[in-house]
Amino acid sequence: MSSPAPVSRWIALLGVAIASFVGCLDFTIVNTAIPDIQRALAATVGETQWIVTIFVMALSAFMVVGGRLADLYGRRRMLQGGLVLFALASLGAGLAGTVGQLVAFRFVQGLGAAVLYTASAAIVADAFPEAERGRAIGLLFAGNGLGLALGPVAGGVLVALWGWRGVFLINLPFLALSGLLCGLSVRESRDPAPGGIDWPGLALLVPGMLLLLFGISRIPDSGWTAPGTGGSILGGAALLAAFLRVEARASAPLIRLDLFANGLFLEAAIATVALAFFYCAAFFMMPLYLSDIRRIAPVQVGLALLPTTALVALSSPVVGRLVDRAGPRPLLRAGLALLAASAAVQTLFTAETPLPLLLAGFALMGLGWGCVLGPSTVAAIGAVGEAAGGVAMGVSWTLHNLGGALGLALASAVYRAAEPAGPAAGYHAGMGFLVAVTVGALLVTVWLGRGRRAVLQP
Repeated sequence: MSSPAPVSRWIALLGVAIASFVGCLDFTIVNTAIPDIQRALAATVGETQWIVTIFVMALSAFMVVGGRLADLYGRRRMLQGGLVLFALASLGAGLAGTVGQLVAFRFVQGLGAAVLYTASAAIVADAFPEAERGRAIGLLFAGNGLGLALGPVAGGVLVALWGWRGVFLINLPFLALSGLLCGLSVRESRDPAPGGIDWPGLALLVPGMLLLLFGISRIPDSGWTAPGTGGSILGGAALLAAFLRVEARASAPLIRLDLFANGLFLEAAIATVALAFFYCAAFFMMPLYLSDIRRIAPVQVGLALLPTTALVALSSPVVGRLVDRAGPRPLLRAGLALLAASAAVQTLFTAETPLPLLLAGFALMGLGWGCVLGPSTVAAIGAVGEAAGGVAMGVSWTLHNLGGALGLALASAVYRAAEPAGPAAGYHAGMGFLVAVTVGALLVTVWLGRGRRAVLQP
């Protein structure tokens, strides 16, 4: 199938980039509104934590399903459905009268975001020829980085102007614009291979993911041995093990297990897991360093973190061009090396660390993030071909979110174990842990790259 006309494909990219921007904005903008929500709805700290946690759980549990549905029934159709679902959930969240209602609408937002994330990259891959695909996906993820960067600042402004409801209602005009642009420019695409929904696999995957993520989310507060934690993790792992057995025999599986026999896909998966592991852990520890060790004000904490998120947005288009020229492998390895360097520099931070060195350490993280985010997507889709792009993205992003959940839980445990010796000890231990994990991931990707394997056939 030929690529769309140049103008149409760039309009399509803008439309899906706006949708991805809104999804990433919601990751960071909501945290700013949590104190206001807690006061307005008389919610406990535990209840407000679910406003964030439930979104990630729904997003992670339904990404593979969203990708498979997009491949089967059409990515344009699923994107439009995801936009409508996300918009209705945003409206409901903005009008919620209780914390329970808000949590429920955040779950629905996660469902919508699962469709948007998996369909958007597959749509861009279909719209652009292979020679331009890296640049296009780089621009798509620049929108993601912009959403992450603007979230804390925009959240503070919106809460000040309109209260906490504004952080949800602001989504509506952006989603409407995205829907208009995509409706005018995105062509329908799907997997030409026959198949249907693997219902037995679906019945195992979704509850398995929800249980596993619920258990992981409880580790920092309850520990591994608490009944609700260990039982959820074991139950989720058992369901997912059964899911893999079902998928191995299914005629139209939700996840093609042969994906993991492809060296390029496996490298992309390891890199994206390591990236999420790193930034979820680092974004837990870096604000604690700034507030508890350097003793700076909350507004200054947000500004100090800006070099990280801003560089994700600024570097992604440049990285995309480099991917088109050199392929994704060199960028994935450079990104992991930069992340490891960032954590290594941060193990040296003290209360008196000069500001230029601090910002340089944070900037290395942003550059590394940008070098992995887009190239891992290009590699995942390139490993399987465009026809199965939706399910490839679903698997990749599901692993990404699992990596993030594990990173936050394990780094929190390392931090808290060392913290009795002082906040600096906890921070240095946590960053040292990230150095070890990231260097390990880098070595594995280099080893895998020694035996390159061909693109899988749909």
